Amino acid sequence: MNGFFDIPSDLQHSWSGLIGLHLREGLLPVAAGLLLALPLAQLCVRFRWLYPPVLGVTTVLYAVPSLAFFVVLIDYTGQTELTVMIPLAVYSLVVLIPAIVDGVRSVPEETLAAATAMGFGPVRRYLQVQLPIAAPAIVAGLRVATVSSISLVSVGALIGNQGALGNLLAAAQKYDRPELAVNSVLTTAVLAILCDAALVLLRILLTPWMPRGTGDRREPAVRRAQPEPEGATR
Repeated sequence: MNGFFDIPSDLQHSWSGLIGLHLREGLLPVAAGLLLALPLAQLCVRFRWLYPPVLGVTTVLYAVPSLAFFVVLIDYTGQTELTVMIPLAVYSLVVLIPAIVDGVRSVPEETLAAATAMGFGPVRRYLQVQLPIAAPAIVAGLRVATVSSISLVSVGALIGNQGALGNLLAAAQKYDRPELAVNSVLTTAVLAILCDAALVLLRILLTPWMPRGTGDRREPAVRRAQPEPEGATR
């Protein structure tokens, strides 16, 4: 069992250090994707003709393998975490933009009319009325994007040990230590489950008026509308 947590020194991190690195490389791109998706989604809601081309572009970008992204980026960002995180942020858009658009469009017209009558401008109405009501759909999209991002971080092992826990997969082959591969797979899976549970808790906190058993009804629609994550083999 000691070998399970005995991380080779050339990885320059302990087991807990790899976990922290993995979370940073997996969650920061989702946060960046959300910041970019919020204004883009609002534009798509305001100008309906814009939604199909935006969705088309994000879908095409999602179809680009991460290795191809690395080849393009590595000349500019080098063998760094940024080279791994930029593609993950781009991939998150294909899930987050439709989730936000779907949630915002579900806000009843009478609610928007009431907010306008109370003097809410477009920005205030979007931030204080539409987004809170759309929270269940947005969190459902975040859950898909987060689990996908955490799994895809491991691909970074192909460019200078930037795959966090995924580096253990390469080390397992290099040192003939299969327990390192088991460590990588199990720890990554546990991190994904814990992050997903944290987002469920966040949804409950953001929408206390909703029954707990109905908060994720939108998620199947989000999943059907988007390509399925391809796991760490992209």
